[in-house]
Amino acid sequence: MIRFLLEELSDIEGFIAAALVDLEDGQLLATYGDEHFNLQVAASGNTEVVHSKLDVIRALHLDDKIEDILITVAGQYHLIRLLESSHDLFLYLVLDSSVANLALARHVLKRVEQDIVDF
Repeated sequence: MIRFLLEELSDIEGFIAAALVDLEDGQLLATYGDEHFNLQVAASGNTEVVHSKLDVIRALHLDDKIEDILITVAGQYHLIRLLESSHDLFLYLVLDSSVANLALARHVLKRVEQDIVDF
């Protein structure tokens, strides 16, 4: 069922790949997309990114939470969205930045997050 929800993200223009990731150990719980994009490596690395940002929030004594993180690399957007109901999981989405509409992608990603939470 989760894979089906990730498939909804493929409707976003420029879609490359998506995953649901366990924040504790970086394990992939569900994936969808280009099999040539190494989601396991990306999930592991981005787990470290999220942990680092959470450490910074704690160090700054901010009473806040991460909604999403955007990383841009040459030709791609990498979006990380922590699940609001379970900060033990995050959605990871990779898009071709030459054609993707970032605002629309964030909107769809939030909707899929809610669908997963409701699941």
